[in-house]
Amino acid sequence: QVQLVESGGGLVQAGGSLRLSCAASGSIFSINAWGWYRQAPGQQREVVATIIGGGRPNLADSVKGRFTMSRDNAKNTMYLQMDDLKPEDTGVYYCNVVAVTRYQASSGYWGQGTQVTVSS
Repeated sequence: QVQLVESGGGLVQAGGSLRLSCAASGSIFSINAWGWYRQAPGQQREVVATIIGGGRPNLADSVKGRFTMSRDNAKNTMYLQMDDLKPEDTGVYYCNVVAVTRYQASSGYWGQGTQVTVSS
């Protein structure tokens, strides 16, 4: 199927930056949607940024102007550049793709999550 490996989380002070990466591997025919989500303690998972098909990134209002989402199709990898981080950005960040594989029609897959902690 599809394996997603995330990296880049960590502890940073408010105002700092982090860059998350998510590499997809497996018997992938196509990736039709890419997304970053986050979940703060005691809260529901929320969308941070998505790319649907060949479109431009869509960012949540709470991160516009501070976060940038990009992807490298050749590497099946997406990135989330996070600048001017705030304590409320703290949480576990998950990547998600909707992909068609050799064995499965269009399905969603999740990464293992990476912790981002922003101290004030």
